[in-house]
Amino acid sequence: MTLKDKLAAQRIYMLLGALFITSLVVSNLIFQKFFYWYPFDIEIFGSKLFVVSVGILPYPITFLITDLISEIYGKKRANQVVITGIFASLFSVLIVFIADLVPAVDSSPINDDIFSNVFGRTILAVGASMTAYLCAQFVDIQIYHFWKRLTKGRHLWLRNNFSTWLSQFVDTLSVVLLLCLFEVLPWHMFQGLLISGFLFKVIVALCDTPFMYLGVYIFRKRFNLKVNEEINLL
Repeated sequence: MTLKDKLAAQRIYMLLGALFITSLVVSNLIFQKFFYWYPFDIEIFGSKLFVVSVGILPYPITFLITDLISEIYGKKRANQVVITGIFASLFSVLIVFIADLVPAVDSSPINDDIFSNVFGRTILAVGASMTAYLCAQFVDIQIYHFWKRLTKGRHLWLRNNFSTWLSQFVDTLSVVLLLCLFEVLPWHMFQGLLISGFLFKVIVALCDTPFMYLGVYIFRKRFNLKVNEEINLL
């Protein structure tokens, strides 16, 4: 690979990392709004089945990006992005915490009570999310590379979906459980949010498979990569 190609690969890696971090941080800031993601009012275990937090919308993007980085740049680079995302999320918590402490002036469009109501639980949410996210992302990367070695780089759909499904279940279970334990969410929402959140993520994982194939195809064509070949940025 030429120096020009390596510089291009480095820029793309940084762009993917930026998209990953943005999706992760935003998902933790907007989690308190809930919506129906399917137009049927069905209850299971006394909870609305298709109700999920808007924070779930950008979250599947993070798993698509880590799978793409794992496929093209390797396991080490994928782990680096995950760790960087944790740092960015913790730093965002610090900013929100300081902003919550600063008293609002009388003419402020958003007063202290509204701001605290919207962002006051961000610290607990990020703590729960980061614990779940850390477990889920490393599970995703480990399983992805297990299937990649086992299939010798073939059957991309298999490792993309199987790694994401299991890691998303770990993530959904962990974050909903922790948010209920910290009383950020009521316990009566636990079963409904667990089932609905996981079901939503499974469907999204299936839908993003064509984008995974497209991304891998573009990378392999642009950088003349063989099946199972990774870009070494060093």
